[in-house]
Amino acid sequence: MWKLVLVAFAVTLLGGSRAHAQDAYLGPQLGVFNSKDADDAKLMGGAALRLKLSPGLGIEGSIDYRREDYAGKKVSVTSWPVMVTGLLYPFPTVYGAIGAGWYNTTFDYDKGKIGREIQSETKQKFGWHFGAGVEVPVGSRSKIAADIRYVFLNYDFQQFPGSSGLSANFYAVTLGVLLGL
Repeated sequence: MWKLVLVAFAVTLLGGSRAHAQDAYLGPQLGVFNSKDADDAKLMGGAALRLKLSPGLGIEGSIDYRREDYAGKKVSVTSWPVMVTGLLYPFPTVYGAIGAGWYNTTFDYDKGKIGREIQSETKQKFGWHFGAGVEVPVGSRSKIAADIRYVFLNYDFQQFPGSSGLSANFYAVTLGVLLGL
């Protein structure tokens, strides 16, 4: 019985008319993110490209720019995440999201606040995320998309007083305009 349910779910998710298959959308997005141990919430901006493979399945590629401070602004972190996200649509306008990202990140340490010289450094880090959102059609070839995602990302900070155990996991709430291609 469970096999029949699984097959029916897969056919529903991947099936669908050709009219909906391979719709592509591109557009800007703006969001607010807050890392667990960052000093405060910040704005981020970027762009997303979405490809709707079927009525129940899509994929998104995105790139953002974000900057945050830790430990009383002793360290500033600038990141350019490049993410790939799978989108599952249980309903036409509601989706679940799961994916991975490559974070090109620069750490700038404030010598005046730390009390010693720590060289700035740029690292690449892998992280993964999950979330959910909605897409609301606006006109015939555009959508407004809003979602919330939680990102698992553990930066490896250089040791300085007050940096022990800092967590860089964060949630992001984004709003974007997707224009049909």
